[in-house]
Amino acid sequence: MKATIDRIECEFAVLLLREDERISFDLPMAIMPEGCKEGDIVDIDISIDIESTEEAKERVSKLLDKLKSKKYPKERYPYLKKED
Repeated sequence: MKATIDRIECEFAVLLLREDERISFDLPMAIMPEGCKEGDIVDIDISIDIESTEEAKERVSKLLDKLKSKKYPKERYPYLKKED
C-alpha cells in the first residue's frame, strides 16, 4: 500500500492513501523513515503475524485459567460465583 505524506503535525505524519486520497491516517514520526518529509510517497506493509498471535492467545488463555482456578474467600467477595 502506498501513501503520501500530506503534512507533519505534532510529531505525527498525516498520510493520504494513494488509492483513495479521501482516506487519511496518522502515524508517529518515530516509526517513519528517517528524513521523510511532506510530499514523499511511502510504501506501507501491514500483515498478520500468525505465530505471535497464537503465542499471545496461549499466554492469555493460561492467565485466564490461572485466574479461574484461584480461590476467593466468599465472605470478602460474595458477588463472585464459581462457574461449574
